[in-house]
Amino acid sequence: MTAAPAPRTLEAALEARADRPDAVPVAGGTDLMVEVNFGRSHPAALLDLTRVEELKGWRRENGRVVVGAGMTFAAIERELGEFGPLVEAARTVGSPQIRNRATIGGNLATASPAGDSIPVLAAYAGDVLLASRRGERRLPWDEFFLGPKRTALAPDELVVGVEWETVRGPGSFAKIGTRNAMVIAIAGVCLQLDPAARTLRVALGSVAPTVVRAPAAEAFAAEFVPWDDPERPLPAGALSEFGQVAASAARPIDDVRGSAAYRRHAVEVLARRLLARALDGWREAAC
Repeated sequence: MTAAPAPRTLEAALEARADRPDAVPVAGGTDLMVEVNFGRSHPAALLDLTRVEELKGWRRENGRVVVGAGMTFAAIERELGEFGPLVEAARTVGSPQIRNRATIGGNLATASPAGDSIPVLAAYAGDVLLASRRGERRLPWDEFFLGPKRTALAPDELVVGVEWETVRGPGSFAKIGTRNAMVIAIAGVCLQLDPAARTLRVALGSVAPTVVRAPAAEAFAAEFVPWDDPERPLPAGALSEFGQVAASAARPIDDVRGSAAYRRHAVEVLARRLLARALDGWREAAC
């Protein structure tokens, strides 16, 4: 395994990517090096992106937020506090040492169904930003992820960022694992409330070949959430039924981390808890 010269600009990185499409891009390396160390991956070369400053920041553009692919989860925790679900997801990624290295772009490019940032991007209805020497393109999140560890990334492309439209409403992310830290999710849920649009979005992780949305649960909840009066109580049993409808969107399997039945149950519990939490936050903000 060789290392291509480390580019210092995005332009140079795209040139290197085009010249060596067999070189695997690496920033934090927290996913890739596990595969290498266990002998499951044998990259011909590595393309070091750690010096490309254009990938590390974030900005606002026309009511949208753009986060560079090289932004670490530790930096997301520090700088993006207003985006609660993303910060909550970032805090669950590995250990503090891993969060100082792991990047959101690496999480997306790895495309694991258990990737913690992916349900957040799905709940934000975000786009993945790609670039190559040929130009730039954006793909909706559900067009980028094709299957477990499979994406629509072309051999000469790099993930350069993610983008979403800001939503004024509370949201949360939660996952279930075998312990509180350093855990791969058995199931994860992200929920984002959008009172202005009178809608909510629910995304599920680690319960299908890719992260999925729960459209039936979204439509069901939109009918009973008291959009005109946050203080009005919910109909009896609404939260419980919402959890059940959300769980019906899961397509889990049995594996070493958990059974399909347990994953569905976890989604049901997490979904109703997150909706209750979001409604409480909305009521507090309205007071």
